[in-house]
Amino acid sequence: MSRIGKSPVAIPAKVKVSVSGDRVTVEGPKGSLGMSLPKYTQAKVDGTNVSVARTAESAEARAMHGLARALVNNMVKGVSEGFQKKLEIQGVGFKAALQGQVANLALGYSHPINYPVPAGIKVVVEEGTKLTIDGADKELVGRVASEIRSFYPPEPYKGKGVRYAGEKVVRKEGKTVQ
Repeated sequence: MSRIGKSPVAIPAKVKVSVSGDRVTVEGPKGSLGMSLPKYTQAKVDGTNVSVARTAESAEARAMHGLARALVNNMVKGVSEGFQKKLEIQGVGFKAALQGQVANLALGYSHPINYPVPAGIKVVVEEGTKLTIDGADKELVGRVASEIRSFYPPEPYKGKGVRYAGEKVVRKEGKTVQ
C-alpha cells in the first residue's frame, strides 16, 4: 500500500471538504479549490479527516493513490494557510512595479514586460526588486513564479536576472586576456 496514500488528511477548523463522485471541493478562509481525482482513486470524508483509497492494485493505481492524497492535502493546506513564493530581481536598472493586476517588469530589454497576474494570485512588490507571490493553489503559485523567472533567468557571469529568494547561482569566470 502507498505509504503517502494511506495516511489520512486532517481537516482543520474553518475548512469544509465535500466529495461528490470523483470531484473534491475544499472551502476555507483563503478561498475555494476543486479538482477531479485521478483514475483508480476515490475519497471520502470521515469526520475531521479525508481518506483516499484506490480501486485497483496495478502499479499505476498505487502511484495515483499517493498523488491523489498529496493533491487533496495541498488543497486543504492552501485554503487554510496559503502558499507563497519569493523572487528577487538583480541587475542595474532591473525593477518591477504593479499596475492593477499587471506586473510591469523592466529587465534590461528594449521594452517593458507586462505580465497579467491570474485570478486567485496576489503579487506584492517591495523595494522594486523583491516580489512575493501568494495564493491558495500551490500549482498556480509555482507556475506564476516560474513564468516571471523565465523572462530573464539568472545568468552565470554577472548574476543578473530574476531568481528565487535564497537561490544560489553558480558563477563562471569570464575570458582572460593573454
